[in-house]
Parts: sequence; structure tokens; C-alpha cells
Amino acid sequence: MYAPERQQEILRLARDGGRVDVVSLAEEFQVTAETIRRDLKALDRAGLVQRVHGGAIPAGRLDFEPDLAERESTAADEKDRIAQAALAELPIDGTVVLDAGTTVARLAAAIPLEATLTAVTHSLPIAARLADHPGIQLHLVGGRVRHRTRAAVDAWALRAYGEIRADVLFVAANGFSPARGLTTPDLAEAAVKRAAMAAARRVVLLADSSKCGQEHFARFGALSDVDLLITDSGLSPEDALAIERDGTEVLRVPGAGGGTGASAGNTTGRTSGNATGRTSGNATGQAAVNGSVAGRTAGRKARA
Repeated sequence: MYAPERQQEILRLARDGGRVDVVSLAEEFQVTAETIRRDLKALDRAGLVQRVHGGAIPAGRLDFEPDLAERESTAADEKDRIAQAALAELPIDGTVVLDAGTTVARLAAAIPLEATLTAVTHSLPIAARLADHPGIQLHLVGGRVRHRTRAAVDAWALRAYGEIRADVLFVAANGFSPARGLTTPDLAEAAVKRAAMAAARRVVLLADSSKCGQEHFARFGALSDVDLLITDSGLSPEDALAIERDGTEVLRVPGAGGGTGASAGNTTGRTSGNATGRTSGNATGQAAVNGSVAGRTAGRKARA
């Protein structure tokens, strides 16, 4: 297959599916990832697609939003590891806001039964997961429920978040980057995310690395508004350092088979300014996550 034919087929796949990724295209067309990147670069220059981290989306589709089932199955392993690492950020006997998002929903499902928290959410799936938790006092924020995300939006939700003050917000985003900030496809959902961020003393962004560099229609904040980004080791050290320059701490959770440590951009590891005892960046596998979680929890207890 000649390059123009392959590029035409890539464009068709992007328009049909809403996005394409480099690895899958390389496998489908039996070419190298570098060849696919050149194809995407050519299509981007022609104004036919917009390149994002790991792939591309059709040009003019900044409002594209996959349904809940599709997002649940995307990067599932990475989301599980991010959720496990995020457990260390739960306040002791404190108040948390849980944004609508599949990674945040995994965090909600992983909260230990012995935890005692006040939880506020505008997400119906998250509320359903927490409704029977014995140690959680649950507050469900109301409003118009968006079918695609099962999240409450509009005036009721905005008013509710304007009347509370929480210790930590776990927020989700469809895209993030130092230049473009935090984005999502829907304006109403962006407004609720913005209100939730204003209601929290500390903001923790849970997002897998495929979201890095993606840009969507509605912007709801800057990365500098985020205290901590918890992501997977697919985020490059260079991207992590660029994010940290704006003041956001980055935790890159290693994969199940080991590899990149749970440090930020500097792969030799470091101690967080907000918590102590983080495992060194050269640690591997789940031990790195466990060490990070244990260290951050111990640091919080020491300050209590």
C-alpha cells in the first residue's frame, strides 16, 4: 500500500472511530510506528486530523466524547493503578469531592471499608458505588443528568459546590497539557468541574497518560490549578518536567511489570513537598506504588 492510500484509510478510521492511535495503526498496516507518525504528521499539515498524545483525532472534532462504556474499557490497567496510588491522598476523617470520570470511579470502588469520609459527588455511577459503604457519609449533588457521562450539571450542581468547602477534589479531564490546561468536550460539565475545583483546598488530577496533549472544546482550568497529577509511566519524563515547572507535582505510577519509578520527571526519584517517604524513582513494579502510598500516608499521619 502506498503512503497516500494508507493515509486515506487512516483518515477514514479516525472519522469513523473519533480517534486513532499509533500502535494500533502500525499493527493494522504492518508498518513501523515511525511510519504512522509521518502519516499523521502529513494529515495534520493538511488540516485533516489533529495530532494528540499517542495518535490523532479528526480535525474539527474537539467536541468528540466517547460514551461511558467505551471510556471504562480504555486504559483499564493504567486506571486501576492510578486509583490505587490515589488512595494515599484520601484525608483522614475528611471531606472529598469525587468528579465524574472513569478513573475517579475506580478510586471510589477501591476505598477501603474501614475508611471514614464525607464524600460529595455529582456522578451517579460513583454515588451508586459508595451508597452502601459503611464509613462514608455520602452527599449526591443534583442537577440535569448528562446521558453520556451520567453526571449532574447546570445551576443546581453549581450552586451546591458554591456552598461547600472540601479537603480534596479528585478531578478528571479528557485532555491536559501545560499550554492548553484542562479540557473536556462539554461546556456544562466544564462549569461543574471548575466549581468543584474552587470548592477544594487541594486538587488531585487522575488521568492516564493518553490524555496528555489532548485538547477538547471546553477549558475548565490550568494545570497550575492542580496540586498533584497522578498518571501512569506512559507520560514521558520530559512532559512530567514541563508540568512540574508550573508547580504541579507529578506521580508517574509504574506498570505491573515494573519499569519507570513512581517519581516525577526526574527518574532518580525525589521526596514530595506535600508528603514524605516516596519510593525512589528506580523502584520497580507494584512495590513502587505500595511504597509511595505507604510513605504518603505516613507523612499525612505525622502532620495530623
